[in-house]
Amino acid sequence: MTERMDARFAALKAARRGGLITFLTAGDPNPETGLEIVKGLPAAGADIIELGMPFSDPMADGPAIQASSQRALAAGMTLKGTLDLVRAFRKDDTDTPVVLMGYYNPIYSYGVDAFLKDACEAGVDGLIIVDLPPEEDGELCVPALNAGLNWIRLATPTTDDERLPTVLSNTSGFVYYVAIMGITGTASADKVDVQNAVERLRRHTDLPVGVGFGIKTPEDVRAITSVADAAVVGSAIVNVIAAGLNRDGNPTDKTVKNVLTFVETLATGVRDA
Repeated sequence: MTERMDARFAALKAARRGGLITFLTAGDPNPETGLEIVKGLPAAGADIIELGMPFSDPMADGPAIQASSQRALAAGMTLKGTLDLVRAFRKDDTDTPVVLMGYYNPIYSYGVDAFLKDACEAGVDGLIIVDLPPEEDGELCVPALNAGLNWIRLATPTTDDERLPTVLSNTSGFVYYVAIMGITGTASADKVDVQNAVERLRRHTDLPVGVGFGIKTPEDVRAITSVADAAVVGSAIVNVIAAGLNRDGNPTDKTVKNVLTFVETLATGVRDA
């Protein structure tokens, strides 16, 4: 639902603060624990939830998120299971936007029309599909927009002014600026570079700008949201999940609490000015 996303960014603007977007892979470390974590995210301070759709070959992701995808798949998570997770989350929360992030292959296998229908019914608000460029908008982007879902596009440090209008076409919800080149979970973002990039993006679009990659601490969140509309934290959260597993890779009684406590800490970067 585009309305839920628009309402959340309008509320953040009214509150004069940036947003915290939290990423984790759906079903990590297993479907039950993953749902428990997701249900706790809004109260911990997440303004928007980004869920990775587990995939066997997540080429744009670093080791931490690749491992989370493997854990979820090993625990039996599927794309249908991901939609079921969103559906279960919506029973208690009808306000927090949920974005699915991932790759086209599982959606293609599911069937585009069936996926879009089920995603809308489950309560998904938007999609980030990292391996579909604007030239392929007819595959999924345009059908998704017609179904009422936001299509959130990635812009990178190498997206020049000539390319930006193409990247921003058919984009809605927000623009996701990738602050560093390379895979997720590696280097840290530089505030000055991000500020310059966000200012350039805003010359091309009125959409909110969320910044991700390399954001790990409340201080990072505070710095990024001082120049952008939202900060996206992914690998750092996924690392906390991994650290909370036992030697067999199973969750313990501390796994969920550790993650939600970490998100609470991150949220101080946008909620404690």
